[in-house]
Amino acid sequence: MGYKYKLVLFLGVTILILDQITKLWIESNFVLGETRTVIPGLFNLVFVLNKGAAFGFLADLEGNLRTYFFIGATALAVVLIIYLLRTVHRRDYYLFSALGLILGGALGNMIDRIRLGMVIDFLDFHLGSHHWPAFNIADVAISIGAILLIVSFYKKKRYATDSD
Repeated sequence: MGYKYKLVLFLGVTILILDQITKLWIESNFVLGETRTVIPGLFNLVFVLNKGAAFGFLADLEGNLRTYFFIGATALAVVLIIYLLRTVHRRDYYLFSALGLILGGALGNMIDRIRLGMVIDFLDFHLGSHHWPAFNIADVAISIGAILLIVSFYKKKRYATDSD
């Protein structure tokens, strides 16, 4: 197995395990809707269920249709990740790290959707009464992965124009 597969697999499995362990801990130690202050005025742990995607996107879609849509989107993302792994031959650690993070995060949230029909969120950052929507480890991994994808594509474009 080549380095790119090992990197993607390592990151994907690590994120998946961290995501599921933290969600199971929240489920076991919190009551739905409970909030515990960690850093007053900045950070709480909460137990909320998110019907939609990031920031509640598509939360109003009917239950089963929403679940099938997100499972299908995750399956499509996995196929795209496998395609990119098979076709990209340059040593692009940003790209392969991004793919591993996105894969682990997508699978972590998909497990919740299959199990619960929605996703467990528990990280709650705020300044005073202004709250960022709650999120989880999978969401963090997907967001960092998206940033790394942008960096990878920018670097590829820059190298292509530098070699002209």
